[in-house]
Amino acid sequence: MMYLAPRQGLFAIIVLVSFCLQTLLLVISTDQQLTKSRAQKGEQMVAQLIDEARLSLENKDRVSLSVIANRYTIEQDVARILIKDNNNDVLVPVGNAPMQQGATIRQIATKGDAVIGSVSLTLKDISKGEIIAMQWPFVIGSLFLHLLLWLLYGYIARPTKEQINALSHDIQDLHREHSRQEGQRTQDRQSAGTSMMDNEHSRVDDGRNQAGSQTTANDNNKATVSTTTIHSELNAYLKEQQTHGGLTDSNIVDSVTNTVDDDTNRTAASGEKDQIPGTDSVAYGFRSNPSKLSATRAFDSVNVHIVFHDEYNMLERLAPEMRMPYLALCTQLLNQALVELLKQPLLLGVSAINEPHFNEKGAYAELKADNSHAKVALAGVMLGKLYLMLNKIIHDKHIELSRFALPVKAGVSDSAQADAMTQLLESVGKKEQMLILLPNSGLKQIGNHVQVQSLKRPTTVYERECAVFDGGNDAMIQRLADVRNAVLMTESDNQ
Repeated sequence: MMYLAPRQGLFAIIVLVSFCLQTLLLVISTDQQLTKSRAQKGEQMVAQLIDEARLSLENKDRVSLSVIANRYTIEQDVARILIKDNNNDVLVPVGNAPMQQGATIRQIATKGDAVIGSVSLTLKDISKGEIIAMQWPFVIGSLFLHLLLWLLYGYIARPTKEQINALSHDIQDLHREHSRQEGQRTQDRQSAGTSMMDNEHSRVDDGRNQAGSQTTANDNNKATVSTTTIHSELNAYLKEQQTHGGLTDSNIVDSVTNTVDDDTNRTAASGEKDQIPGTDSVAYGFRSNPSKLSATRAFDSVNVHIVFHDEYNMLERLAPEMRMPYLALCTQLLNQALVELLKQPLLLGVSAINEPHFNEKGAYAELKADNSHAKVALAGVMLGKLYLMLNKIIHDKHIELSRFALPVKAGVSDSAQADAMTQLLESVGKKEQMLILLPNSGLKQIGNHVQVQSLKRPTTVYERECAVFDGGNDAMIQRLADVRNAVLMTESDNQ
């Protein structure tokens, strides 16, 4: 690729200004030289005219004077000759070029000591155009010389390949350094926020009595928090939220409290970790169904994956007494969203198979179609988008209050692609983004309600088959907004 010389346009302007200044200086110097030479020539002509016309001037012979003066008006530089007697009366005016009049030379004619008259000779002005016309070889040559200089600069000053490569490396280094500094500042801000929350919670814990204790619940020596401890810590956390302005209204707070109380009672009674029976995955409870890439595969259920976007593993570093209430709040929001969403007439015939619960990795909900007309794929997409909307509100309010919160990302897939969606969310999922991995029949269900786009630069088969949620029509967005408001304003049944 051919690159131009740097600032070649600016150099062209400099060359043009140089040519104009050089031409101007040429005109000025030539004008001064011609003016000086014409003045000397005019004085000589006047002196010679007086010598020739002295006798005729003394006798006031107008005819003779006119003949003598006409010989001098033939000169190209002479515009007018005026001869006067000793009484200053005009005897002979020769020539009449008022538009070309310039400098006037006047001398007195004498005979001995007596004044017999005077002679005035007017020279023509020097035209700038005439000067340029006289010097046209120099002007044309100067123009070509400046043009040649501009062309030589454009050729010689072009950057070499080494210079281009060096500049490219410098730009890349600068970009990497800028990105590193931005990442470091972000990590420092999050670390500072976490430290501040830990210090605040420690001060609150010092002011109140410790309730409950931790016990060993299973053979694998995994620590669980007793019902009393979870309940007391959650009450303290929610009271702090109410004192400082809270994330939602008091109805949501009470609902969260009752739900967590039920969950902890079930956990204490069973003494087992929360997972779906018959599954091998501990973190998500995904089914170990074989992956099928066929776009025409049949399905009657979808999995909605909700994953925390935790780049710096902040959730693992959070103290359990703060992490457990936060996860419980997320669980309550997801379950309430699921209940309110399935009340929509559009999703008639869709039901929930499991009751989703959040842990450090996230949560997943499984929906099934009770009949062939149920739009289970659309229900999964709407649930994923609904929780993204709810979490956005929760996250922004937590950040405003300088409290811990994490953004999330969502994925919707059929049961056959549950494990593949887990990998996609980990590898290519972005903050507040929803991925969709469904067969053709599922895409047809959502086609009239949402818009999707393909992943950019896919590197695997799953990435090529995956789609990204890119918006929905006005009716669906308004329906989701209504459901979101219903979730936030729902009163607790146990209030």
